[in-house]
Amino acid sequence: MTHGKTPIGPLIFFAGALVLAAIFTLAAVQGSYGIFRRAQIEAEITSLEAERAELRAELERMANLTHRLSDDFLDIDLLDERAREVLGTVRADEIVIR
Repeated sequence: MTHGKTPIGPLIFFAGALVLAAIFTLAAVQGSYGIFRRAQIEAEITSLEAERAELRAELERMANLTHRLSDDFLDIDLLDERAREVLGTVRADEIVIR
């Protein structure tokens, strides 16, 4: 009769199962493909999409300016503004405030 002895086999089995469950849970949360990494990637996606939108707006602005200075369509006011900025010139009837 084995009244005082506890069977050790089931304890080892449940301890091993508990350790494996803990390892898989840790990997699912903090691993390379875990929940935390996914949140980082989603934040990076949001940031890069905002940057892309800014770059697209800048590209459209530059394309507009380029078109306005092209041979097909010449905006005299824009040409005057750019020449003044690049050359640093002022007309005789203007007052410069610095």
